[in-house]
Amino acid sequence: MNLNSREKTLTLELVDALASSLELPETLSRVLTMMPRLIPADHVAICMSRPGQPGGYEWMVTGAPTTLFAHYQELAPEDFVRDAVVRRRNVALRDSEMLPRRELKRSPLYLRCRELGLPLEHVMAVLLDVNLDWHCGLTLYRERPQPFSDRNRALLQHLVPLVTRRIRDCRMFGELTARDQILDALFLQDAAVIVLAPPSREMMRTARATSLLEKWFPSSERGPSNLPKTLEERLAWVVTREEEAGFGPDMWVHPGEKQNLRATFVRLPPQGGKSPWALVLQEFSHAIPLPADMRRQISTRQAEIVECVLSNWDNEFIAAELGLTPNTVKTHLRNIFPKLGVENRTDLMYQAAWYRKPL
Repeated sequence: MNLNSREKTLTLELVDALASSLELPETLSRVLTMMPRLIPADHVAICMSRPGQPGGYEWMVTGAPTTLFAHYQELAPEDFVRDAVVRRRNVALRDSEMLPRRELKRSPLYLRCRELGLPLEHVMAVLLDVNLDWHCGLTLYRERPQPFSDRNRALLQHLVPLVTRRIRDCRMFGELTARDQILDALFLQDAAVIVLAPPSREMMRTARATSLLEKWFPSSERGPSNLPKTLEERLAWVVTREEEAGFGPDMWVHPGEKQNLRATFVRLPPQGGKSPWALVLQEFSHAIPLPADMRRQISTRQAEIVECVLSNWDNEFIAAELGLTPNTVKTHLRNIFPKLGVENRTDLMYQAAWYRKPL
């Protein structure tokens, strides 16, 4: 979206604030504090939960009495907000897109809020699908009778990749208590990691990273920094997008004959006034199993197509295998992606792979 000067300034402040720590509680607190500055709201809440584990809700709230959230478990089965965002993960929704106004005002959640002295009139929420075994719900509330606008919704949707990415990064590295422990943890775990100062100055790397680079990229494809040119270009693109408050995918997949190589770019907390980036390399099989959670959300035919995508087949090959036309496969995929809350084929493979290997 095209941000105005105020929105861009506040968004970049949020980017910098979230980049200054990889500790999950601190990251969530900064989201709660800064979100109302971007999108006017009386209260903001974050709820962390695990699918299939009733009652496993952890709340962080700003600007609102905690009474409602202390009683949330008994209200959860009647929560129209939760039901709506679960069906459309990673999509920002306003209350008008969840329930007709007349039904909303008769809902148990609406009535219970008034009983507790919390006269909430409008809500906007999104379920951040950080990992398919762990969700993070972000909800904005207004007490005044002023609905969230199209612009409010577009701005929240614009921020979804940033907030999701940062919470995922915190999950990847664990709730470490000190900044210098982050790199120590990476190196002790024998991870394939390269730490870079943009645009391409290498600060350190693990032996595992060197091994993977030599395996996947011939010397002719590596630049003066000894990094593959494609990874240098991808890092430059990710950094530029973030500096411009335009959040593109921070994961890149390099296809191979029997396996793929995934590169994930993670902005590390500033050190000495600079913001280094970690490049995390991971090999994964072409054939990623279709998670049960995903399978339940789509039809049998759609599941067959997803399994083909997870085998890294192109549309023409899928069409030939299933007796369809390539255009029919494209149509199925356009319908499948919103159901699964993914943006494209690469995102589908990424989400499925992380579900099979929870952190």
